[in-house]
Amino acid sequence: MTTERTESRSGPGTVAVTDRLPWSPLLALCTAAFMGILTEALPAGVLPEMARDLAVSESAMGQALTIYAIATGVSAIPVAVTTATWRRKHLVLLAVATFAVANTITAISSNYPVTMVFRLVAGVAAGVIWAELVGYARRLAPPHLQGRAIAITMAGIPLALSLGIPAGTFLGGLFGWRLTFLLVTGIAVILLGWISLSVPNYPGQRPEAREPILRALSLPGVVAVLFVVAVYVLSHNILYTYIATFLDEYRMGADRDIVLLVFGIASMVSIWITGALVDRKLRHLTIGSTALFIVAAAALALLADVPAVVYAAMVLWGLGWGGVATLLQTAVTDAGGDRGQALLVTTWNSFMAGGGAVGGILLDRLGPTSFPWSVFLLLVPVLIVVVGARAHAFPPKRPGAL
Repeated sequence: MTTERTESRSGPGTVAVTDRLPWSPLLALCTAAFMGILTEALPAGVLPEMARDLAVSESAMGQALTIYAIATGVSAIPVAVTTATWRRKHLVLLAVATFAVANTITAISSNYPVTMVFRLVAGVAAGVIWAELVGYARRLAPPHLQGRAIAITMAGIPLALSLGIPAGTFLGGLFGWRLTFLLVTGIAVILLGWISLSVPNYPGQRPEAREPILRALSLPGVVAVLFVVAVYVLSHNILYTYIATFLDEYRMGADRDIVLLVFGIASMVSIWITGALVDRKLRHLTIGSTALFIVAAAALALLADVPAVVYAAMVLWGLGWGGVATLLQTAVTDAGGDRGQALLVTTWNSFMAGGGAVGGILLDRLGPTSFPWSVFLLLVPVLIVVVGARAHAFPPKRPGAL
């Protein structure tokens, strides 16, 4: 039986908190996450075509992902501090509207610098989205279902990877990459209406209640989680940013959309498993996620010339990656609260940018075959930290879990 909690909230845009998850606002926030990842990662699926049309190298075009992530990482804390007193829905609506404008300009621009400027603008909007999603999910759910609410919200990430990016790659091949970005603008416009109608408009923080974000670094477990975030995301983006180039090296470039679809479907399976178990098995899931990615990297390093191995590696990689946003955001918020979440956004996106930059250097100096070896070497210390940090960062039992 479902019982309603007696927590009373009044005022415009508020909702009663019950033991049931409010699906419409959570799915709207999930779509905002979808939008953020789709806008960020779409160039990875059409990188050669964008590079050709804008008359730059593929490594230069890859920096479209890098500059987006840099903007998100650098802006996350300043924007969070500056807008802390704003009503939260207004902030999210502004970010989604910014996505619509930036993707429209990207679609019509033939100038590389102009394209990069609006990629930067979109990255700042993403910083707002990532800073708000977990806090919204936690406020919408009772304590024992907060991990599941975060998982639903973060499902937009693997959904974008499993459906959005492959579909964008396919449509880019049929009609050109510019149409794909215009379609993303259309999704943003629909999302503006959905958020306006269904998402509660929570107030911001009172000025006297704000605490310095960096003070969260002194809390037990926060630094360990942020290390895992940094290196895991760096590893993922070294390979994912240049996945089209990597597949071209092994004569699988024509199968890009199928390879990405396999990866994304595995990611969706992962997010479903994570959503069902995160409140009770966060530690085990994080260890498993890292181990799966390590095995996938080893397979790609040794046997990427065998298509069946590539597909198997994509399944393992997707199973490892799909739930990682939920796992790490839940862990850092358990350890450091909302301040820990702001630090995660900065760390995540700074090292996502680092992945694009490091991948570009590896591509120019060592070639695409170096990507999986680099991923393997980076992930081994991540696994060691996750296994060792059982007291605070990745405890056997989450605080507040039943």
